[in-house]
Formats: sequence, C-alpha cells, structure tokens
Amino acid sequence: MARNNSIEIGGITISPGERVNVDLPVADLYTSESLHMPVQIICGRSAGPVLFISAAIHGDELNGVEIIRRLLKRKSLRSIRGTLLAVPIVNVHGFLNQSRYLPDRRDLNRTFPGSSKGSIAARLANLFITQIVSKADYGIDLHTGALNRSNLPQIRANLDDEKTLEFANAFGAPVIINSNTRDGSLRACAANLGMPVLTYEAGEALRFDEVSIRAGLRGILNAMRLIGMLPRLKKEKTVAGAVIARSTSWVRAPRSGIVSARVKIGSSVTAGQRLAIVGDPLGNEEISVVAPFDGIVIGCSNSPLSHEGDALFHLGGFKSMPRAEDILETFVATHDDDIGTV
Repeated sequence: MARNNSIEIGGITISPGERVNVDLPVADLYTSESLHMPVQIICGRSAGPVLFISAAIHGDELNGVEIIRRLLKRKSLRSIRGTLLAVPIVNVHGFLNQSRYLPDRRDLNRTFPGSSKGSIAARLANLFITQIVSKADYGIDLHTGALNRSNLPQIRANLDDEKTLEFANAFGAPVIINSNTRDGSLRACAANLGMPVLTYEAGEALRFDEVSIRAGLRGILNAMRLIGMLPRLKKEKTVAGAVIARSTSWVRAPRSGIVSARVKIGSSVTAGQRLAIVGDPLGNEEISVVAPFDGIVIGCSNSPLSHEGDALFHLGGFKSMPRAEDILETFVATHDDDIGTV
C-alpha cells in the first residue's frame, strides 16, 4: 500500500500517521478575545482519499456536532487510509449564540465561496473553502431542520452525478432527495470543484435526536468504507437500502390557528388523508389539513401555532410506496439497536 501524503491546514503540516487538532482563526470579539474554528485532522499512514465532514454551518443545528464527536472516538480511525478533516463547528459565532445566523444576520450556507475581504459571513466561508473544502476529494455536510421543524433522516445530493449517487446510496439514510444546488450553498461551491458532497438532514435545531445521530454516524462509516478509507466489515449486515423521492412538496396551513391531531414524521399517508386540524382558540371553527398525494412525511413543523401559509408537513412522493414503507420500517428497527454494532 502506497504511503499517504502530508497535508497542510492553517499553516501546520500534518504528516502520515499523525492526528492533530488545529484552531483556524475566525475573528476577534469586542473583548479582544479571538474565535477559532476547531478542526481535527487524521492523516492515515496509507494513501487514500481526503474526506471532510462538517457540522453547524447553521449554528443552532447540533446533531452533527454530536455525530462528529462520536465519530472521532471510534477506534477504527486509528488505521484509516487517506485523510479525514473533521470540523464539528463551522459557524462558531452562531454556535455560541445558539443561532442559525452570523452576527451580520447572514446565512453562511448562502455565502460560499466567500471572500477574504468581505463581511463576517464572507470571510468565514472563504476560510472554510480555502483551508478545508479545496483540499478534499469528498464531503459530508451535516444539518438538521430549522427551529421547531424536524426532518426525517435523509440525504440531499445531485443524483445526476453517478459518483455522488453511489456515495449517497452507500450512506444508508432511508430517503434520498435529488436536490438542486442553491447559489451560495456549500454543495454548489463543491460542485464547481467537481467534488461529490452529501448533505445529511435529520432532526431539529437545538435538540439532540438519538436515532438521527446513530443514523448519521453509521452513514459516515458506510461512506468511508465505500471510498476505501475503512476496511469493509467481515460480516456485512443486510440493509434495505434507500428510496429516492421522485418529488417533494410542503403542505401549508389553510388558516391561522392552533394545530392539533397531527400525523407523525415518517408516517405514510394517502391522498386526501387528514394530516392535522387547524382551529381557532375558541373552538368555533376547525379546518383539516389534507395530503395532496400519496407519500411519506419527511419533515414537519413541531409548533402548535401557525399562520396561514406556514409550512406544516413536507411530503415525499415515491414510485413504490410499499418499498418506501419497508425501508423506513427496517431503518427504524436497525437504529434502535446498539450503535456499538456499527
């Protein structure tokens, strides 16, 4: 096996066989204290791809931080091939403030590739691209739903690219969405570099969700095995695989009011089925929220209050509903097991 190459991050050279923490300087606070982006680099002795794994691009999305923390404790990383760049907290400002945004109220995931001379968001985006993304061959970016909104574990990726599709299937999330890139997003920037990048969406902001965390950790290890960073398991588990959503659509509140009798995330629904009831506080009027097509609830609002037009349920439509239901059932059963078996 060929020897791995050294890598330079933040002016520090990490040689094959080394595991090093690097604090990338982000900005100075009003108090003259400095903020840093923590990065752990594991440079394997043997040659292989470079993979970056990032979380908390939105500072209130915490599941990914815990996924990376658990990943870095895995003994199997002692013998990886290639190099792992683990960045558990990209948006350090937002993480400290428990906020999705940066102090300039900008969304970091609409600011890439950024600029070294721009706003706080632009400078942070530029730092992450130049020091981490540009040095990788693959990427996995970890997210959750927004505040008061949950996502069923899912992968979003450009499935028109065969390499990315293979990477997405290997991850093992129950649902894969062929998602177009948005200007300024990390995925769009990585696509311009010709790099396969997956976005893992699972759970809710400011909350840990154990199933989402277990699925994310298992998925990263699966992806690392696919690209040769980790050896294949001697006993491969039978996995139902993933199902690709042919379409997705948000179902919105028909009126303002109190939301009750809602279906749960992961539920399969049929066209015309009642998803929830929206009523006024006095109980004089109630309107049903109904499913526009057969599908599975892949995201939902958790708030009991809504304004007219608020997004309440995110439905995914599938070519074969029975297969999608089987995959979800297997997924839940698998991740109820001990994560030590991953």
